[in-house]
Amino acid sequence: MSPAPLTAHWFLPTYGDGRQLVGGGHGVGVGSAGGVRPASIGYLTQVARAAEQVGFVGALTPTGAWCEDAWLTTAMLVAETERLKFLVAFRPGSVSPTLAAQMAATYQRHSGGRLLLNVVTGGEPAEQRAYGDFLDKDARYRRTGEFLEVVRALWRGEKVDLDGEHVRVENAFLDRLPDPVPPIFFGGSSPAAGDVAAEHADVYLTWGEPPAQVAEKIDWIRRLAAKRGRTIRFGIRLHVITRDTSEQAWSHAESLLEAIDPAAIERVQAGLAHSESEGQRRMRALHGGSTANLEVAPNLWAGVGLVRGGAGTALVGSHSEVADRIAEYHALGIEEFILSGHPHLEEAWWVGEGVLPILERRGIWKRPGGQAPSVPESRTVPFAAAQ
Repeated sequence: MSPAPLTAHWFLPTYGDGRQLVGGGHGVGVGSAGGVRPASIGYLTQVARAAEQVGFVGALTPTGAWCEDAWLTTAMLVAETERLKFLVAFRPGSVSPTLAAQMAATYQRHSGGRLLLNVVTGGEPAEQRAYGDFLDKDARYRRTGEFLEVVRALWRGEKVDLDGEHVRVENAFLDRLPDPVPPIFFGGSSPAAGDVAAEHADVYLTWGEPPAQVAEKIDWIRRLAAKRGRTIRFGIRLHVITRDTSEQAWSHAESLLEAIDPAAIERVQAGLAHSESEGQRRMRALHGGSTANLEVAPNLWAGVGLVRGGAGTALVGSHSEVADRIAEYHALGIEEFILSGHPHLEEAWWVGEGVLPILERRGIWKRPGGQAPSVPESRTVPFAAAQ
């Protein structure tokens, strides 16, 4: 059975933005990642409105010490946008499940149902301890499972008593339920993560690994979910560098690479080496800390991961080539695509005007709210070209 039409999401750089790669991310170090464009509400509003205008359904907002708080930032952006949904990343260990369930319900009422949730268990011990969380990795995943058990029950309107290993609530309930119930996006590459995803996730997220590795992950999670009588949708997190021609796109990727200080690569990779995240280990294995041979699969470039924790690969190529690669992942079963690019404002237009119309003509993407005008594949993107 072929997958459903894909849903495209963008990304909000709540750590700062710029024309070069902006470092940061889990495992890189505590503090803001920086960027020459501060993550002000004014700038993030521009990014969100651009994403909304070109046809993205939602926008992922990260969590951690290196960026602004996702709940507060997106709550402010709701009033500045019309239909864009916000995929809020948060960590179960930092708030009670009852409060989290209540926050989500409130968000849905005040935003008109525009909340999506990305549950992040946390893979960096130093950062977790900075937030008062001293559990080891496997214990964090067990806590996440208990947390989501409570949240799901509360959203069903049940009263909950749980005396678990890490979560304890008595007579917990919600006076007002979320409508609609926000879907849970969840990622992780370790066995413990797979069990939680199979039991609780609506969408399993993977970072942008080569297609063969993504296919293995999809099969793994599908089998785990089937044992529990569940079906799960799948999503992928990728950066994008797309231009009118392949040569232009790869030239831009090379310019981003040339602007990176080798000392920064060494420093970032030394930090990421201590990560407990299996997904981060897999990202690092794609490039090995070296600037050589960064095209790890056709049009899949691992250069971003040299200076950034988390998602570290980008689709690079002409609009048609990037559309080809997205279609390839879609054929594997990926339905939710969370994309980004530097700068996020301009790259949203490159993708929205260059790639999404091609996917629409191929019948695997539909513009929210109606049909987009027909755009030739060779069309120059006027906004981005003027930059």
